[in-house]
Amino acid sequence: MLPASGLRSSVRARRCFAPAWSCWLWAVASLIVAAVEARGGGGAENVFVVVNSASADSIAVANAFIAAREIPPINVFMLPWQDSVENTTLARFRNELMVPIFKAIDSRRLAAQIDYVAWSSDFPWRIDYKDELPPDLVNRDTFPSASLTGMTALFASALSGGPAWLDPESNDYYRPLGRDGVPATTQGFRSWYGWGSDGALLEAGGARYVLSVMLGVTSGRGNTPREVAAYLRSAAKADGTRPQGTIYFMTNADVRTTTRSSVFPAMVRALVNLGVKAEIVSGGVPGGKQDVAGLMAGTPDFDWRSSGSTIVPGAICENLTSFGGIFTPSSSQTPLSEFLRFGAAGSSGTVIEPYSIPAKFPHAAIQVHYARGASLAEAFYQAVRSPYQLLVVGDPLCQPWARIPEVEVINTADSRLLQPGMVLSGTIALEPRATVPDGGVADRFELFIDGVRVTECGVGGRLSLDTTPLADGHHDLRVVAIESSPIEAQGRSIVPVSFANHGRSIELVVEPLKTTRKGTVRVTVRGKGISGGVVFATGRVLGRTTGPESTIEVPAELLGRGTVTVRATGRAGPTPADGVNAIPVTVEITD
Repeated sequence: MLPASGLRSSVRARRCFAPAWSCWLWAVASLIVAAVEARGGGGAENVFVVVNSASADSIAVANAFIAAREIPPINVFMLPWQDSVENTTLARFRNELMVPIFKAIDSRRLAAQIDYVAWSSDFPWRIDYKDELPPDLVNRDTFPSASLTGMTALFASALSGGPAWLDPESNDYYRPLGRDGVPATTQGFRSWYGWGSDGALLEAGGARYVLSVMLGVTSGRGNTPREVAAYLRSAAKADGTRPQGTIYFMTNADVRTTTRSSVFPAMVRALVNLGVKAEIVSGGVPGGKQDVAGLMAGTPDFDWRSSGSTIVPGAICENLTSFGGIFTPSSSQTPLSEFLRFGAAGSSGTVIEPYSIPAKFPHAAIQVHYARGASLAEAFYQAVRSPYQLLVVGDPLCQPWARIPEVEVINTADSRLLQPGMVLSGTIALEPRATVPDGGVADRFELFIDGVRVTECGVGGRLSLDTTPLADGHHDLRVVAIESSPIEAQGRSIVPVSFANHGRSIELVVEPLKTTRKGTVRVTVRGKGISGGVVFATGRVLGRTTGPESTIEVPAELLGRGTVTVRATGRAGPTPADGVNAIPVTVEITD
């Protein structure tokens, strides 16, 4: 492979976005941004979860993430993939994966709020692009493969056929280092933000990205679905906890360490100034440490269990080695899944030989961004200049050091706190309030109904909503507070309520509430003023009913393993106001 300077000169000239795909995608987002100042990000409503509907493991992993993070159903996309879960071509990645995803985001009116694309397991983690290289690069790129998450983040060049992804400076969201060797800023990410080549946040123009992770890899040398579910639940609980642990920076004579160890002292000083313990330790991985809140290592092989160390929930544990993101059973070197198995919230590894080019791996500043309050995905992509071969795996939303606002919502009609089960009608006005740790303040509030952002207001303002055009019955009402800092950390109040404007009602009964994956679930829908209904869960329709009362039988394997929420919507006509939503029912599917 060319050294960084050679690639830059060969590729920079090609860093242009194809008009057909880029204009189509961002025109959608721009129209919505013009109507609403869409700055929210970093929460459940901003993640688009892609699930392989042909894989029981993929559904199980998604179920765990959806439950832990309370992901809205509209943010879940079932996309069947029955081919290799190890690799695919760039053409298939583009046409069979990315294009359907962006079309789904568009059709669901989510373009202005999706900042993250989270892949569940059993999608190909390596993307081969040799067939699309220009002639002058065919013999100069020794390993023409990229990662699933890297190419998703660099979607503009992936869709255009670039190959701008090869640019060693392809990621302008990367935070430049200051004179002291530490990034001067940590910036919250929004997909509609534009970024200049110097990392500047632009009001207009610039490069655009989405942040992308895999929730887990359950094939080959990956983790079991049970392990993935465990670290996803642990990561969700770590938010805002400010772990009382130590971030370790490992040094040794291996090139995997020496490639980036010169910056370790500056990172330790920055972390200590933030009130976070940090230490430089000699060796491969920490030995006998019970407080590993983060790790920067550089070793080809390690056995975490024999190290006697314990990973604190929420930790990013990262290792610079060539094959850390390769899950083929015959591969050498310890894969990133070892860190996740023992409780890390996230890790990364390259999916093909990357050589010791620092830009392809997370800079040690990743731990500083994280300790400043960035989410896991934000920390990774602010620290990787050239992410095209790096696979990022874990919980994208985990943010242990964020100042997370606590939110309460007043229903101005009766001056009481909005409570679960409240029945609302007509036009409602909500007064949101937020308390931010350490004397922080909220900047604004956003209102989501069933996962879709509908309006926003400033501090002291009100959120107004006309409920009459919407379906009667159950709705997921979310008020999100965004704190006033460049991090833009979020807190939320999620309140299940009912709208009552059109005299319709519906009841959902699911039996049994616990069964095995080989069992059957009986779903009964009965309603008033409806001609039929739709039953759905985890982003897919399970069945349709006819008449005011009907029962269907659903194979439990369609729900996947884990905790699953079943929902039903009744219909009396074509408009949203002709519908009625049942109170959801949660079931548990075991092996």
